[in-house]
Amino acid sequence: MTDITYTHPDVLTAGMLQGWADPALDPAEIDWAARQARAAIPFRVIDGRPLNPFAPTGIRYGRNQLGHWGEALCADAIVTAEIGDTEGDDRWLVMVERSDGHGWALPGGHVDPGEDPAHAAVRELAEETGLTLHGAHWQTLPARYVPDPRASDEAWMVTMPSLTRLRVSHWNELPVPVGADDAWRAAWIICDDYAALVRDLADIYGGQVFPAHRDLLAELLGTRR
Repeated sequence: MTDITYTHPDVLTAGMLQGWADPALDPAEIDWAARQARAAIPFRVIDGRPLNPFAPTGIRYGRNQLGHWGEALCADAIVTAEIGDTEGDDRWLVMVERSDGHGWALPGGHVDPGEDPAHAAVRELAEETGLTLHGAHWQTLPARYVPDPRASDEAWMVTMPSLTRLRVSHWNELPVPVGADDAWRAAWIICDDYAALVRDLADIYGGQVFPAHRDLLAELLGTRR
């Protein structure tokens, strides 16, 4: 395991001033019993320092580019649509291009304290794409660790995604996503399978899937049906 120590300067400057970073410079100052009790995925604390249950990440000490210490819970909205009247028609997925340069991702973000993850997913979808899907049936999926490139062995992300599937007869029936908040732009990306998604992003937008969402989307979309 590497002993590299790193915290991005923005965490200690803008993060502290804007309130999105834990103010504690030493993680031993944190009440870890409370954070462990509400964690979606159990983790250990060793000598007052949290340990990512999926370490090593390459950064042993510090927060890398994340503001919090330990686990942060986020919620992602998975919105797919099939166009046509029969099973097996083209399938599409709403994605957003992140403003931090990390690629195309599912709409999503942090779950506020006390907030239901399913509500957070719907809220983040509206904030980042403008979509409000009245009457949609949402299925909340189990919590899972995501390999976020901004993480470290002491600061990491867990998501509890929510999924909804739409079916429409024609393109003009699909709601139009518009990038907002933390998203440069938003679009429907073809996703008959994961390989098709990757190709469509590369060919049309010159983009790639956000590393934290690659495993999740590969499992969800699978190979061509």
